[in-house]
Amino acid sequence: MTDEGKVHWDAVYSHCAVTDVSWYEAYPRKSLELIQACRLQRDDPIIDVGGGASFLVNALLNQGSDDLTVLDISAAVLEKVRARLGPDSKQVALLRADVTAFRPAREYALWHDRAVFHFLVHAEDRARYLDALRHALRPNGYAIIATFGPEGPERCSGLPVMRYDAKRLTEELGGDLNLVESCLEVHHTPSGAPQQLLYCRFQLSDPTGIAP
Repeated sequence: MTDEGKVHWDAVYSHCAVTDVSWYEAYPRKSLELIQACRLQRDDPIIDVGGGASFLVNALLNQGSDDLTVLDISAAVLEKVRARLGPDSKQVALLRADVTAFRPAREYALWHDRAVFHFLVHAEDRARYLDALRHALRPNGYAIIATFGPEGPERCSGLPVMRYDAKRLTEELGGDLNLVESCLEVHHTPSGAPQQLLYCRFQLSDPTGIAP
């Protein structure tokens, strides 16, 4: 975990309510639609990467999911998640980690990332992220990744970001992560500014060739 990253994101979440950050959404509609399309069982393990500011975990708990993990680099935002969930926080594993240094101790049916991957502007960081993703996903597992689209902003939270279309993101992820579907959405920040997001759903190939 980089000290620079920890300091940056702890500062962001220490000085801002999660409802004030530009990526806040009260209801994660598109993420939930894509998760529903994966047809998971309620006990299938799900990890939300960089999910500290997201209300996705609340929605998934309400829908009956009972094996949830939220990973974030910021201890400050994870404490906010714990407080927000109250007693329900006992049902969620809260992990503080830099995803580029994450070494999962288990496999997940679904890896969800809304607005982390586009912060990885260095190729070596993207390679480490993808290594963590492949170690975390079980065979035939799904990855839902949302990044800034081709017309999205070039900077976010004071940091440079990458922008992707579905072809470029698929090429970046590699041949064993197969694109199932993609779409462009316009997210409106709390201040009302529009931001183009690309949502992609991938499925990891099973090296044994066994279909799900």
